[in-house]
Amino acid sequence: MALARIHADVAAVRSLTEDVRELTLALTEPSTIDFCAGQYLHLLIPAPQPGQRPLKRAYSICSSPSERGRITLLANLVKGGPGSAYFFSLKAGDQVKLDGPTGQFVLDQKTARDYLFIAMGTGIAPIKSMIIHLCEQNSRRPMQLCWGLRSQRDSYYQELFHALAAEHPEFSYAPTLSQPTDGWDGLRGRVTHILPDLIHTVANLEVYLCGSQHMIADVKAILRTKGLCPIHTEKFY
Repeated sequence: MALARIHADVAAVRSLTEDVRELTLALTEPSTIDFCAGQYLHLLIPAPQPGQRPLKRAYSICSSPSERGRITLLANLVKGGPGSAYFFSLKAGDQVKLDGPTGQFVLDQKTARDYLFIAMGTGIAPIKSMIIHLCEQNSRRPMQLCWGLRSQRDSYYQELFHALAAEHPEFSYAPTLSQPTDGWDGLRGRVTHILPDLIHTVANLEVYLCGSQHMIADVKAILRTKGLCPIHTEKFY
């Protein structure tokens, strides 16, 4: 089935770190869309040469589904990547085209299991949308986020998640840095290093993983040593 074509204006550009950028898009045609938390859009990239077709790159929506006319996308800069080069070239006022939304990495809200979200780097994008959506719904299901980053200079959205944890007792947040510098008093190591101590049983868990294929494979292996539970994955790279 063909995806819907979406036209939007770049409303805001925010550099979150040296190589991570957030775009806020104001939809113009249509003026609103419906999507599920965790889904993504294809950003159309102008053809590199005349006569060639435009390229497409998938970017998860990191804003809540309640923001139907204004969405945010997140990307890290990839050297030589045409998608991220175009993404990072955009400025406020530019017009863009997208296709979507689509994707099966969405919340299962029919069970009563606790949520465990595990993200690596910009894999936080769809999970951020999920967590905000659940908080807006005043979900009473316990949910925990473990997010792996490199160092303090690579950290972003920290105030948001700490604020959500303070406002919603059912939500807990555990950021971990693999290469922390002096002054960091939080968890240290990759998510695969801290997970065995963080999670003692999977008996009542529903797990959502987003990041590299290696992280996903390693986390799934760790979780399965503790038993069986539903695991949903979205591979970013």
